[in-house]
Amino acid sequence: MNTIAPERNFRREVIDVTPGKSNLESCLQCGTCGGSCPSGPDMDHTPRALFAMINAGMKDKVLKSNTPWYCVSCYACMVRCPQDVHITDLMYTLKRMAVKEGYYKEQAYSEAPQFSETFIEEVRKYGRSFELGLFTRFHLRHHPLDSIRMAPMGLAMLRKRRLNLKPDKIKNIKELHAILDKADKLGGAR
Repeated sequence: MNTIAPERNFRREVIDVTPGKSNLESCLQCGTCGGSCPSGPDMDHTPRALFAMINAGMKDKVLKSNTPWYCVSCYACMVRCPQDVHITDLMYTLKRMAVKEGYYKEQAYSEAPQFSETFIEEVRKYGRSFELGLFTRFHLRHHPLDSIRMAPMGLAMLRKRRLNLKPDKIKNIKELHAILDKADKLGGAR
């Protein structure tokens, strides 16, 4: 007989399958992660809310959430987290769990692949995420009217110097292209 509460089972499962130390149990629910996330407006739950749902054992709702799919792996949340919760790693874990358990097939966030493609285009171009370019290109391509809704947040981020107006390209980008091309070939071979 299983004496562990279902919510603890789900939390334990998430912690156990996350590579390294997730520090999920250290989350203070402060909301810094959601406030730091450039994808926040497109997520149906902030990372903080998702972690509370994990703790509450809301497996179906967590694995159906679009939040992990909109994570652009910029690590802004992890850099600012006062408890060193490995938020980006947890998002990858939740994506893998959703795929493994078939939840991704039922999802309403059909734009996640296009968002991912736009993100990869930015990385190929600059070697890193350029948030302003990413969101401008994505929203103009897929739902231009949302750009108006996001303008106040963008202006606030500019005022606080949290958003760059121009991209910062990495050195030796040709080396990154070689790595990405190799990854594409390996992925295509499967």
